[in-house]
Amino acid sequence: MIEIDNLSKTYGERRILRHCSLSVNRGETLVVIGASGSGKSTLLRMIIGLATPDDGTILVDGQDVHALAPAELSRLRRRMGYLFQSGALINWLTVRDNVALPLVERGKTVDSEIDDRVERALRNVGLSGTEKLMPSQLSGGMRKRAGLARSLVTDPEIILYDEPTTGLDPVTAHIIDQLVVELRAKLGVTSVVVSHDMEGVYRVADRVAMLYDGRIIATGTPGEFRDAGDPIVRQFVSGALDGPLGDRSAGPRPKSASPPNREEEGAPPQGSPNKE
Repeated sequence: MIEIDNLSKTYGERRILRHCSLSVNRGETLVVIGASGSGKSTLLRMIIGLATPDDGTILVDGQDVHALAPAELSRLRRRMGYLFQSGALINWLTVRDNVALPLVERGKTVDSEIDDRVERALRNVGLSGTEKLMPSQLSGGMRKRAGLARSLVTDPEIILYDEPTTGLDPVTAHIIDQLVVELRAKLGVTSVVVSHDMEGVYRVADRVAMLYDGRIIATGTPGEFRDAGDPIVRQFVSGALDGPLGDRSAGPRPKSASPPNREEEGAPPQGSPNKE
């Protein structure tokens, strides 16, 4: 569904992504992990066309996102939902009007149709009956779920989640994770989740990819990441203080870490993520 090939992005003198390649299968939930500032959110923004790569290509269902004319890009975006870290609700609009906003922007003007779709989206995230509330009346977890309902109201084929559980208590984070799983099962959406919450990663992911030094250094199942042999992956997923990450910055890959092994591609060893 999504093919990312040799993607690079620099902001000023800072290299965010360097020759990054990754694929996302139709209907799967792929979680991208990595340290803060490693380029995870930038990757999401480029998938939906909100940021432009310096080099490389992104194909979404066979369409080159950054080669599309504005009208074509707009049509492609209608097939995608995006959940921002904060939920990004507009404070002066009710929950109903926040969730309805994508429909109104796309020219939907029949109130009964809008209300039906808003009600269905809110029901899917467990917020039925909140239509008249204001964002200030919602808890942090409810605001995240309302933002997710807004992403769902257009019936997207792809949902991009940018740190969906950041700032939430463990129980509320678990609720959001369960929603991600349920939406995949119920709606069959393709999902890309950016996260550094490993407990949540293990709950929602079909596959995991680790972004480090601007590249995807490993992919595999959650089980393979739990048992990873690569010292960088192992330190990140365990949260250990000692290891090659040091201060966990997104700096260059240490020489002591095992280099990628191309011979392993396509056939990851048992219990170890595939090196890209």
